[in-house]
Amino acid sequence: MDFSLNEEQEMFRGSVRKYLDGGGQTKIAREMAKNNTNLLTKTWKGLAQLGCMGITVKEEYGGAELTTVDQVPVLEELGRALLPGLYLETVAFAAPMIEKFGTTEQKEKYLPGIADGSRTISLAWLEPGKCFNLNDIQMTAKFDGDSMILNGSKTLVPEGNLADTYLVLVRSESETDGKGISFVLVDRNDDGVDYRVLQAMDETRHLTEVNFKNVIVSNSRILGELHRGEDAIEEGLLYLNAALTSIMVGGMDKIVEMCAEYAKIRVQFGQPIGRFQAIKHRIADMKLDLETARSLSYYAVWALDEKAEDAAVAVNSARAFITEAYLRLAGHGIQIHGGIGVTEEIDCHLYLKRAQYYQTYLGNSRLYREKAATALNW
Repeated sequence: MDFSLNEEQEMFRGSVRKYLDGGGQTKIAREMAKNNTNLLTKTWKGLAQLGCMGITVKEEYGGAELTTVDQVPVLEELGRALLPGLYLETVAFAAPMIEKFGTTEQKEKYLPGIADGSRTISLAWLEPGKCFNLNDIQMTAKFDGDSMILNGSKTLVPEGNLADTYLVLVRSESETDGKGISFVLVDRNDDGVDYRVLQAMDETRHLTEVNFKNVIVSNSRILGELHRGEDAIEEGLLYLNAALTSIMVGGMDKIVEMCAEYAKIRVQFGQPIGRFQAIKHRIADMKLDLETARSLSYYAVWALDEKAEDAAVAVNSARAFITEAYLRLAGHGIQIHGGIGVTEEIDCHLYLKRAQYYQTYLGNSRLYREKAATALNW
């Protein structure tokens, strides 16, 4: 079974890398840490012009109607550049969710904007003081004829200050067994919606708290079946986490590259540190982690595309392994670079903070191991 990318996919990767290199690679993330979003906005438009936004969206909505595997080169390059923004939540999560569960009206409203890069969507799930358990969702939706009234708060919403639309998980029915949940599409400009940017360890991401106070939206904003959002979220998470593994592999690839290059130029005791066995062995271990992660990621994406029976196992186990491997490599990167590894000038600390961000993004490794075990009927 050959999981290598084909010639066209590698050529597309080359175009994306060349574009991001031209934009300064991690410079975009560094500008976000200074609350300057101009460079991210410019880069987002450039990626849209390259055709990165509508890869999997159907042609009738302005996309290329390709496979999830075709999206892998873009995701890996975004991971190498530590690009902030909502590509993961918009393109890899919201787009397939709307394609599968959306009404014709919702598809016509949201998918063309996603495909041309003019609309971004963020996922609003976690609530203050709660965890990623559907029973913990307390934000309410009360129905009044053809409309519903939303009240509640969401926290750690990725780039909630930039998103045009939130995909919000709300409690639409009183249940305690993970049911009674609905997805609602709420626009950032809807009356009653306000937000504040939170202070985060990874300053390159703008995590926000979003408050919904008596927000009135039409019932037509419900995505999927009413009160059955738990089914949609499980499927959506497979797409999101498969894409996330590709992003993390991209970051790991860059870390290994940085360490190998530094080991050649850093001289200690009259010779490059790459000649010391301690450094050689550590970089070899890092490369082994990287290639294992890449294989797991490719298989997870392929299994999802092919609707393989073990798709859920593949995605959840890949997510669990790669999350920890990324964090491990980021730590090694700091160690190999020594003192300068923790300075502002070198990128090592940015990758470590991003790895720590993903460590608990939508749940930790233990949660995804449990999901993999459940999928195996263990």
